[in-house]
Amino acid sequence: MTEICALASGSNGNCYYIGNESEAVLVDIGIYYRRLIERLDETGLDKDKIKAIFISHEHTDHIQGARVTSKKLGIPVFYTKKTYHKCYDKNKTDNFGFFECGTPYTLGSIKVHSFKKSHDAAEPCSFRIETEDGNIGVMTDIGTVDETLQIEFSKCDAVFLETNYDEEMLITGLYPYHLKQRVSSDKGHLSNIQAKKLIENFASGKLRILFLSHISAVNNTRNIVKDTFMPLSEKYKVIITSRQRASEVIKIK
Repeated sequence: MTEICALASGSNGNCYYIGNESEAVLVDIGIYYRRLIERLDETGLDKDKIKAIFISHEHTDHIQGARVTSKKLGIPVFYTKKTYHKCYDKNKTDNFGFFECGTPYTLGSIKVHSFKKSHDAAEPCSFRIETEDGNIGVMTDIGTVDETLQIEFSKCDAVFLETNYDEEMLITGLYPYHLKQRVSSDKGHLSNIQAKKLIENFASGKLRILFLSHISAVNNTRNIVKDTFMPLSEKYKVIITSRQRASEVIKIK
């Protein structure tokens, strides 16, 4: 049985848990250790199962808890070389390793597949985590839906998928022009509509669970996300993640 949970999802911190009976990995650790433990305790997930952390890119909301979490749990943090060297020293861990984007990494019965994504970072990667029970995608901070994303998405049984902004709210909102351009660019984030089209056009018959993730606090609302994706709830279990709390734990058998 595989358990999956969004422990945190948003610009204030991102952390995604994928694990089975004996081992687990975190993708990103953008929350501090104390908050991580609180949310693991709330969800009933076992910190001792966590064997490694994989970092998608160097932005603070994905790495700020790396150093202390690695030390407290005694586990390695894996980066690409370019991501590691781009990190501030305070976010570099003593116990670390490198992975090559595109080369699978095996940890016990869990296989971590990584692939490049379009985002304004040194070497940003998305992930597809393969377990005995299925494939779980962690696909956030993506500026455009390219062919690789389409292929990897189509392999997923469950996915943490970015639904960052509502296009109308971004256009009419308070962000300065340059920031609006950055969010909506090919190096920025996926809108609700882009994410929905990805699902409609490239989901396979395997896909069962959607975690709508990395929702902007300024350019989106939970109600808009709910209204946009509600038509899909007849086909999928749809979970809207939160910046303030962990999602429910989903078990895949």
